[in-house]
Amino acid sequence: MATQFRRISIGFQGGHSLALKVTEEQLKALHAALGEGGWHVLESEDGPVRLYLGQVVYVRAESDDLRVGFGA
Repeated sequence: MATQFRRISIGFQGGHSLALKVTEEQLKALHAALGEGGWHVLESEDGPVRLYLGQVVYVRAESDDLRVGFGA
Protein backbone atom coordinates (compact mmCIF):
# COMPACT_ATOMS: atom_id res chain seq x y z
CA MET A 1 0.00 0.00 0.00
CA ALA A 2 1.29 3.49 -0.89
CA THR A 3 2.10 5.94 1.88
CA GLN A 4 -0.67 8.49 2.39
CA PHE A 5 0.43 12.08 2.71
CA ARG A 6 -1.50 14.95 4.26
CA ARG A 7 -1.10 18.57 3.19
CA ILE A 8 -0.14 20.96 6.01
CA SER A 9 0.82 24.62 6.30
CA ILE A 10 3.22 25.84 8.96
CA GLY A 11 3.06 29.54 9.81
CA PHE A 12 6.04 31.43 11.22
CA GLN A 13 6.53 34.71 13.07
CA GLY A 14 6.79 37.46 10.50
CA GLY A 15 3.94 36.08 8.40
CA HIS A 16 5.72 33.51 6.24
CA SER A 17 4.34 30.01 5.82
CA LEU A 18 5.54 26.69 4.48
CA ALA A 19 3.30 24.17 2.69
CA LEU A 20 4.31 20.51 2.93
CA LYS A 21 2.93 17.01 2.52
CA VAL A 22 3.67 14.74 5.48
CA THR A 23 2.47 11.41 6.85
CA GLU A 24 0.05 11.29 9.76
CA GLU A 25 2.89 9.98 11.95
CA GLN A 26 5.09 12.98 11.07
CA LEU A 27 2.22 15.37 11.82
CA LYS A 28 1.69 13.77 15.23
CA ALA A 29 5.43 13.98 15.96
CA LEU A 30 5.42 17.67 15.01
CA HIS A 31 2.47 18.38 17.32
CA ALA A 32 4.26 16.60 20.18
CA ALA A 33 7.49 18.51 19.56
CA LEU A 34 5.84 21.95 19.46
CA GLY A 35 5.63 22.10 23.25
CA GLU A 36 9.31 21.28 23.62
CA GLY A 37 10.68 24.01 21.34
CA GLY A 38 14.11 23.87 19.76
CA TRP A 39 14.81 22.24 16.41
CA HIS A 40 12.72 19.48 14.81
CA VAL A 41 13.30 17.48 11.63
CA LEU A 42 10.10 16.87 9.72
CA GLU A 43 10.19 14.24 6.98
CA SER A 44 8.09 15.56 4.11
CA GLU A 45 7.18 14.05 0.76
CA ASP A 46 10.03 16.06 -0.81
CA GLY A 47 12.62 15.27 1.86
CA PRO A 48 13.59 16.36 5.36
CA VAL A 49 12.83 19.88 6.60
CA ARG A 50 14.53 21.26 9.71
CA LEU A 51 12.30 23.66 11.66
CA TYR A 52 13.04 25.98 14.55
CA LEU A 53 9.89 25.50 16.62
CA GLY A 54 10.30 28.73 18.55
CA GLN A 55 9.26 30.62 15.40
CA VAL A 56 6.18 28.49 14.59
CA VAL A 57 2.89 30.29 15.27
CA TYR A 58 0.48 27.76 13.72
CA VAL A 59 0.18 24.38 12.02
CA ARG A 60 -2.84 23.87 9.80
CA ALA A 61 -3.65 20.41 8.46
CA GLU A 62 -6.22 19.81 5.75
CA SER A 63 -8.96 17.41 6.71
CA ASP A 64 -9.11 13.92 5.27
CA ASP A 65 -12.51 14.69 3.73
CA LEU A 66 -12.56 14.68 -0.03
CA ARG A 67 -13.89 17.87 -1.58
CA VAL A 68 -15.27 18.00 -5.08
CA GLY A 69 -16.46 21.12 -6.86
CA PHE A 70 -17.35 24.40 -5.23
CA GLY A 71 -20.05 23.30 -2.78
CA ALA A 72 -19.59 22.96 0.93
